[in-house]
Amino acid sequence: MAEIGKGVTAGKLASNVQKRLSRAQEKVLQKLGKADETRDAAFEEMVANFNKQMTEGTKLQKDLKAYMVAVKTMHEASRRLQDCLADMYEPDWYGKEETDALAEEMIEKELDFTLEDLDTLWLEYHQNITDQSLLCVDTYLAQFPEIKARIAKRDRKMVDFDSARHHFNSLQKSKKKDEAKIAKPAALLEMAAPSWAQGLISAHQVAQTNLSYNQAEEELGRAQKIFEELNVELQDELPTLWDSRVGVYVNAFQKLANHQEKFHREMGNLTQNLHDIMTKLEEQRELKRDDAAISKKGEGKKSEGANHSESAAVAPKSTVANGSDGELPPGFLYKVKAVHEYTATDGDELELNVGDIVLVLAFDNPDEQDDGWLLGLKESHWLQKKNISAKGVFPENFTQKV
Repeated sequence: MAEIGKGVTAGKLASNVQKRLSRAQEKVLQKLGKADETRDAAFEEMVANFNKQMTEGTKLQKDLKAYMVAVKTMHEASRRLQDCLADMYEPDWYGKEETDALAEEMIEKELDFTLEDLDTLWLEYHQNITDQSLLCVDTYLAQFPEIKARIAKRDRKMVDFDSARHHFNSLQKSKKKDEAKIAKPAALLEMAAPSWAQGLISAHQVAQTNLSYNQAEEELGRAQKIFEELNVELQDELPTLWDSRVGVYVNAFQKLANHQEKFHREMGNLTQNLHDIMTKLEEQRELKRDDAAISKKGEGKKSEGANHSESAAVAPKSTVANGSDGELPPGFLYKVKAVHEYTATDGDELELNVGDIVLVLAFDNPDEQDDGWLLGLKESHWLQKKNISAKGVFPENFTQKV
């Protein structure tokens, strides 16, 4: 209850208490069927829709906020995973100080860029949903408390209107009875007052009755005016607010879907880049292992050649003729098999037929390699000619590793 001395006078406080008591009394009389109650089925349906709309909007806001928390949590988990990958990538890898240190440096820089892009993508996704979906719902729900307060005020003013109408009707019914009583003065009054004063007394009683009746009529008019003004305003606003929910839901979920589609598309590209980086690292590791094995084998052959020069010279030829691994062209990485035909459209391209085995070679200058293209030489040409003059580039997705 408001305290006196803080902007509320004693008279105002008493008036508020009296209004609450009058409203409580009127509601009791209405429940007992001793007073009429104003009912508006159409407005009650609007209020039911309003309450349903507010409940659904609040749940949507709550779920969107929970989704944002989940996005933030996923971002933090993704960042920790990226940091873990970066930390694991920092130590010296096998052969890091070898001749291909430059290529490794390029891969490391590419990894750093990819991880940085992943972090930025998560931040943008979180910010976009906050600004365009969650903010839209927040703005939509901000209008509900004020309208809810006006609906409650309208209900109170409706009770005041019913009370004033009930009071006025009571005075109207009793007025005729009072006039009849005034027309027949009581015996004591007739005996106590002289005949000339009886007319004045009757006139005074009539005036008092008319004053109460007029005051009740004025109070009824004021209560009706306040109630109808609030009622008309809300009858205009509530249907409009009810219809607006569709546009809000469409806007919120459409933007959410757009941002999700963009985020997952770009995330797919970045994760593919990360996959390609790991593939390059694995190929690099395998190439170094093969180079080490070839070097070791060469040293063994030199040692063996000192004692068995004749047999060492014959052995490679026999190996190549039988189609075994044998000697491989310089820069060899791995073998692939053509699964689709490819017709060369340029002089530096390699034509493929289904089933061709191609020896994939390393580019002399890694900057010349385009994404999705490999440099290679058909195995049949190498076995016959022992030169790489027929090498050319070809699309990687037309082949598969063997």
